[in-house]
Amino acid sequence: MAIEVKIPAVGESISSGVVSVWHKKSGDFVNAGDALFTLETDKVSTEITAETSGVLDTIVPEGQEVKIGEVVATIDDSKTAPPEEKQAPRPKTKEPEAEKKPVAAVDDRGRSAKPSPAPDRAEPASTIPATALSPAVRRIVEEEHLEPERISGTGKDGRLTKGDVLVAAEKARAPEEKIDKKQEPEGRITRKRMSPLRRKIAAQLVMAQHTAAILTTFNECDMSAVQELRSKSQDAFTKKNSVKLGFMSFFIKACVEALKAVPVVNGRIEDEDFIQNNFYDIGVAVGTERGLVVPVVRDADKKSFADLERDIADYATKAREGKLKIEDLTGGTFTISNGGVYGSLLSTPILNPPQSGILGMHKIMPRPVAIGGKVEVRPMMYLALSYDHRAIDGKEAVTFLVKVKECIEDPKKLPLAF
Repeated sequence: MAIEVKIPAVGESISSGVVSVWHKKSGDFVNAGDALFTLETDKVSTEITAETSGVLDTIVPEGQEVKIGEVVATIDDSKTAPPEEKQAPRPKTKEPEAEKKPVAAVDDRGRSAKPSPAPDRAEPASTIPATALSPAVRRIVEEEHLEPERISGTGKDGRLTKGDVLVAAEKARAPEEKIDKKQEPEGRITRKRMSPLRRKIAAQLVMAQHTAAILTTFNECDMSAVQELRSKSQDAFTKKNSVKLGFMSFFIKACVEALKAVPVVNGRIEDEDFIQNNFYDIGVAVGTERGLVVPVVRDADKKSFADLERDIADYATKAREGKLKIEDLTGGTFTISNGGVYGSLLSTPILNPPQSGILGMHKIMPRPVAIGGKVEVRPMMYLALSYDHRAIDGKEAVTFLVKVKECIEDPKKLPLAF
């Protein structure tokens, strides 16, 4: 019986996605729970698994956009897994009659007892059947469209290793990368369809610019106190909590204190109403290969520095692996974006709708500043607060940013629960 594989609902606001890569191909036997393909939507990327065992028959190709509920494959559960092939000794190869030459006697392994010069021959490729490949090797072979019988194996009994197929994949891509685009008129540009996530990011940014009166105010803060406290506490903090103490947890705590002091920044405009949030779910922008995502740290005011650092580390890992869920990305009340990790000295961040404020952190740079009438070199960071001027006045925005600055320059004003 053929069981339909349909695109599942992955979020209330998501109506379509793209089958970015098939992890199994038509004709493969799959077990229940095996990853069939990766579905990329405008918010998250998730692996869709098989609900039953059987032989897979794919219907849509990689890169095709599909609707929620659309059938993309079938699984014939009436068929069973093929029996595993036992590894048999390699048959002795015989030279064609035309190529036979009088040579010295051979030993019991078919090798010349007395080596004699012979024409160079290409190394034989792997003779291991595809069913004998390890899951990791098979997956690379399928994704890179390699022919395993043409790859020489360096593993035991000539088996293909992960390193063998990765090298083969690099060689297969090399000719394409070396093409002289100047000789091909069509090679002067490359056109490709934007991913759902990139299209969503673009739409959100344009919508933010069109629907909010965005203004940015700037300040700078001296990072000396935080750096000193972090340096003194790092070993004990890491030993106790199994996670490093970073700068982001200080800024999350500082923003919470500033939001409490200036509540309007923690709100949003909805039609003709202003919604005041009395909780503190802080979004932390994370850059990935697929684009910028903003997972949300829930109830940041109730969490310790260790809890915050764990949340940040977990989200960063999930973002890199494409395992963020819809609920990880929704419901934030304020956002922090750290362009300093990429070397940005100053920027004007764009709001993350429907929020009314976003804080931009930047690179820490030693700069001469006036301290008590004297010039000293201090580790300084520029801060930028972009806000919706429809809801927040300049005085409130500046007060918020000054509060963040004060908390960073004097960490004792923060609830330091390490």
